Amino acid sequence: MEFMQIAASVVFLASIILVITGWIDSVIAALLGILLMVFLGVYSDIDAFKIVDWNVIFILLSIWIISGYFGRSGVPDFLSALMLKASKGNVAFFVTSIGMLAGFVSMLIDNVVVVIMFAPVIFHACRKFNFPAFAPVLFVGLCSNFMGTAMLLGDLPPQMLHSVSGIEFSGFIWHSGRPSSFFILMISYIVTCWMFYLIFKKKYKGMRMDVGSIQEKPLDHIKDKPFAIVSCGVFLLTIIAMALRPVFGYHLGFIAMWGAIALILYFELFGKHYTVEIPDVEHILAELDWRAIGFYVSLFALVGGLEHAGVIKIVTNAITPVIQKSLVVGSTALYWITAPIVGIVEHDAYILTLLYVIRDLSKDTGINPWPLYWMLLWAGTLGSNLTVAGAPALFVAKNLGEKEDQRKVGLKEFLGITVPYVIVSLIACYIPAMFIWVIPFAK
Repeated sequence: MEFMQIAASVVFLASIILVITGWIDSVIAALLGILLMVFLGVYSDIDAFKIVDWNVIFILLSIWIISGYFGRSGVPDFLSALMLKASKGNVAFFVTSIGMLAGFVSMLIDNVVVVIMFAPVIFHACRKFNFPAFAPVLFVGLCSNFMGTAMLLGDLPPQMLHSVSGIEFSGFIWHSGRPSSFFILMISYIVTCWMFYLIFKKKYKGMRMDVGSIQEKPLDHIKDKPFAIVSCGVFLLTIIAMALRPVFGYHLGFIAMWGAIALILYFELFGKHYTVEIPDVEHILAELDWRAIGFYVSLFALVGGLEHAGVIKIVTNAITPVIQKSLVVGSTALYWITAPIVGIVEHDAYILTLLYVIRDLSKDTGINPWPLYWMLLWAGTLGSNLTVAGAPALFVAKNLGEKEDQRKVGLKEFLGITVPYVIVSLIACYIPAMFIWVIPFAK
C-alpha cells in the first residue's frame, strides 16, 4: 500500500473507533478525520465537499421536517389506541401489535423518531395496567430499526444504496423481475414478530388489561382533524411524487424538499385557522437532529477519502476471487460476517464502505451486484439490532424504558431480548433471500 492509502485507512479507522467508543463526540471525531485527510493530502477540501451526496442529506432533512408535523397530528396515538382496543386486554397481543405498527411506520419515517412517537403510548398502558415498560419499548425500538430498510425513506442505508446504485423508490418493492427489500423483510418481520408474540404470551401469562375502563375513543387522539388531513395528505403526496421520480426527472432530495417547504408555507399562511398549536419555522428547524446530519455529511466524506486514495479498490481486489468462485459462498460469508460486525460498530459507515466495494467489484468483473447489495443491506440492518452501538433507536428506547421504570437495566436483561430477536430475524431473512436473490443468479 502507498502512503496515501495507509494514511486514509488509519484516519478512517481511528475516526470510527472514536465514534464507537464515544471518547469524544461522534461528529467531532468524524470532522477531525476529514481535516486529517485533507491535511495529509488524501484529497483537497473542495474534493471532500464534492464527495458528499447532498441528495441523500436533503432527503433526510425533508422527511424529518414532514415527520415533525405528522407526529403532532395525533395519527400515531390514534393507531395505537386502535391496537389497544383490538387487543381485548391481551398484553402480549398489545405489545406485539404496537411493535409491528412501529415497524410499518418506520418504513417511511426515521426509526428514532418512530420510537419517540410510540413510547408514550406504551408508557400510558404500562402505568394504567401496571406492568414494566422496558421490554415493550425496547421491542418497539427493535421493530423500528428492522423495517427502516424495507423502503427508501425509512433509514440511511437504503438511501446510501440509492446514492451508490441509483435504485429508485419502486426498486425496493420489485427489482430485476423479483420481489426485493419490502417483501423479503416483510416475510422475516412477520416470522420474528410471531416468535416474539409467543415469548410475550409466556412472559405476560395471566396478565390482562381492562380496556373496557378506557373512556377515550381512538379518534379523540386526533385533536384537529383538518390539521391531521393536511399533514398526512402532504406526506402521502410527497411519497407518491418520490415514487414517480423517473417521470419528473428531479432528484429525490429536491422532491422531498418541495414537500417539506409546501407544508411549512401552508401552515405559516393558514396555521391560525387550526385549533392545535402549530410550531413556527424556527421551532421546526430547532427540533431537527443537526448532530446526526453533521455526522452523515462527515461519513460520506470519510468513506469518499478511502475511495479517493484507492483503498476501496484494494479491498475489492481482495474479495473478488471468493465472489467469482461462488456467489452462494460469497453472499453467505458477506451476510453472516456483516451481522455480528454491525452489532458492535457504526453500521452506516460499514455499509457505505462495502456498497462502494460491491459497486467496483461489479464494474471490474461483470458480476451482478444486486444479490450482494441486498445481502449486505439486510444483514447490516438486522445485525445492528444487537446493541445500542449498532442502532441509535435501541439507545433511545433503552434510555426511555429505564427512565420510565426508574431502574438501570443490566446487559444480561438487554441481550436477553436483543439476541433472540437478531438470531430469529437473520435466519428468517437469510432463507428467502438466498432462494429469491442469490441462488437464481448463481446458476
